[in-house]
Order: sequence, then structure tokens, then C-alpha cells
Amino acid sequence: MQDSIGGLVEGRSWFDMDRERLRFCVIGAGTAGIATARRVLEIEGAEVVIFERGEQVGGTWIYTDRVGKDRYGLDIHTSMYRGLRTNLPKEVMGFPDFPIPEQAQSYIPSEDILSFLKLYADTFGVTELVRFEHHVELVDRVEGEWKVRVKNLPSGEVMNYWFDFVFVCNGHYHTPAMPSYPNKEVFKGLQLHSHDYRSSDKFKGESVLVIGAGPSGMDLALEISKHATRVTMSHHTKEPFKTIFPANLTQKPDVQELTPTGARFADGSEEPFTVILYCTGYRYSFPFLGPSCGITVHDNYVQPLYKHCININQPSMAFIGLPYYVCAGQMFDLQARFCLRYYSGQLDLPGAEAMHEDTRLRMEQRWNRGFRTRQAHMMGPAQGEYYEDLQRTAGLLDGIKPVMTKLHNESSQRFNDDLLGFRRDVFRIVDDENFEEVVEVGEDREM
Repeated sequence: MQDSIGGLVEGRSWFDMDRERLRFCVIGAGTAGIATARRVLEIEGAEVVIFERGEQVGGTWIYTDRVGKDRYGLDIHTSMYRGLRTNLPKEVMGFPDFPIPEQAQSYIPSEDILSFLKLYADTFGVTELVRFEHHVELVDRVEGEWKVRVKNLPSGEVMNYWFDFVFVCNGHYHTPAMPSYPNKEVFKGLQLHSHDYRSSDKFKGESVLVIGAGPSGMDLALEISKHATRVTMSHHTKEPFKTIFPANLTQKPDVQELTPTGARFADGSEEPFTVILYCTGYRYSFPFLGPSCGITVHDNYVQPLYKHCININQPSMAFIGLPYYVCAGQMFDLQARFCLRYYSGQLDLPGAEAMHEDTRLRMEQRWNRGFRTRQAHMMGPAQGEYYEDLQRTAGLLDGIKPVMTKLHNESSQRFNDDLLGFRRDVFRIVDDENFEEVVEVGEDREM
């Protein structure tokens, strides 16, 4: 069965289309998807459909007790755990013209973020355009159009939809990256990834090895230490942490191999464990993209993309939200506006050769700074340069205010320096350039 939301004259490029009938597909109704759809709606006459496999907007901010598979046999998408509070201040987590409502605290519960995203989607008329419980199975380029095969999960019906543009907004915190260690299969205890972590209660009385010291690794190691007998955090971070950890939380270098009862480390030491928790990040995964899309992922580097978002091989496809360690909502909005300057015909997109060359030069700069392939889309302290490049290239009047980047970088450093107390910080945006710390509010609550 086929469902089309408009026709297209064959052989015409999207710069020559009847702009009153531009058809947009948005895959995913998380933060990136709803931000993108909102901006598409600003194009006069544009049609947009958002496909979301879940029952509500919010993406990874939706909590469920379930792990593994959902009721339709699909992998659970969300990595949210019970009681999570943001590890970034809410002041940098809103959208440029739609901030998170004022609260006493800067670090707020995950359910408040979910409520905010629902409010945003409702306010801009996005929610009504979402086809919930619709799973995108395949995206293909067919005779100048995008053919999107979608399964209606409750009914089981599969339909084909046709579009001029596709925005891929499926997030990147859903497919675990699992390391391989010698003798991994011989370990007799429990092994799980942070994607399947829901509560620290189940670790009561356990001896736990947490592998990884990124934001999730540090946060979860601390949470688990409240219930576990002891916790060891294994990592290769070069800079020593300033945080003073609880007495039952120790650190070790990289794991060299597993044993039936524990792990052996790079320093030659060995310790017994009953549980191993892998906080080793996630892989970019787009199983629904057919070969005709021309996208490859190697060592977590999605290629070939212009400015980390536009598919150079098929430039009417864009990816929103790949860069990480960023002001997420702010950046998603900026990326969407960047792409739509071209898709709406306001600007001519550079040719493939020019886009490849721009990408080569900018990635070469990143490699020269020491970035590895798997860090191709990592921003962090360099995020401001990326935002400015998007704004300048597309001639956008409004970018991301410098204060957002400053506060993001400052709060990230405080996370590393004071894991036990950073959530007591309260910030206030003073102007486009400056923020201030207001006051400490009480003790950090149990999570």
C-alpha cells in the first residue's frame, strides 16, 4: 500500500521545485526532531511529517523500566535512568527563543526536561504532525525522490511515503558501543551497558567495575557507590580528577583482560568483581538508511557530511544532532536553520567538490589538534567555532549567544572538578555574553 503526501515532476532539482509543495520527512520526535520540524513549519507551504516509533515526544528523555526489547520486539531506545538530574544547567538546555522556565535550581530532574519538550512541541504546532508508533524501516533514493517505508506498529501495516527532503533526527544515545577484551566470555558475573542501567538499587552488596570515566561513567560510579560494597572505575583519563570520591570508590587504569571472577588491569593488578558496567558510549546507528543514501559510519565517523549535517552524496538529506558535548537544543535549532536556508532556496548549496574540500580542510584541522576518528563529531571547548561557522556560512542573522558556550564549558569543568557538589550550583544569564553564579541551594538530593 502506498501513501503519498504530494507529487513531484520527475527530473527537476529541488532548487526548481514548486516551493509551495516542498515535502519534508523528519525521523524522530526527540529534541532534534521537534526543533527541526518547528523550523520547517516557518517555510510557507511546506509539508512536514514526523515519524516517531514511541508513544510521545521526548526521545531519550522518556523513562521506562524496560530494557532490551519493547512490546513490538524493537530495541529499547531510551537510556534514561530513574531519578536522573541533568548534568548541564537548564540555562543552556533550552532553545534560543524558548528557554526552560525559571526554577530555583539549575540542574533539574529529567521529567522536567520531558515536560519542557512537550510544551515546546505543543506551542509550535509540532505534536499534531507526529505519527506516533510509526517505525521507519527503510529510506531510499528513487528517481529523484525520497521513498520512506514505514511500519504502523499497532496495526502492522507497512506503507511507503514520498518526500523531497529527509531530516535524520534519531539521536545517538541508543546503540551501545561495547569494547572487546580478552577472555570477556569467561567472566561469571553480570555484564551490562549503561544503556540498560535504570537504578542503583540492584547493586546493593555487589563489587562493581565501571569501565569508562565520561559523564555517564563518573555519574553512575558515584550513584552505585551508595549501595555497592565497593566500586572501581577503570579509565585512561590523563588529567587527575579533583573530585574527592567516597572511600569505597577507587580508580584503576584500562582493563587488560577479564578473568572468571574479575579483571586484570594495565598496571598488572587484578581485582574480583561481581558486576561489570560498561559506560563506554554509543555508536551512531542508522539501520534504516539504504545504500542509495550514500552514508557510511566508520569508527563512529559519519561520512560524507558537509558541516556535520548535510549529506554530500545526497544533499537533500541532513542529519541533525550528531555533534556532542554541545548546547544541544541551541545547536539543533541552528543546524536546522542552516540546512533550511538551502532547502528553501534562499541560498545555493555549494557543489559536491566544494563541500568535500571544506570538510577535508576542517577535519584536517581537527586531526592536527589530536582528535581521533571516533571523536570526529566531538565539540566541547571548540563548539563556539562550529556555531560561528554555521551562522557565517548560511548568513544567519542569529546564531548562538556566546554566553551559552561559556556557561556550557564552565559547567562541564565543574562537573569534572566537583562531581559530588556541582549540582548545587545555580546560574543566571546576565546578557548575551555573561552569566553569574547566584547562590547554592541546599544539598544535592539522592538520585
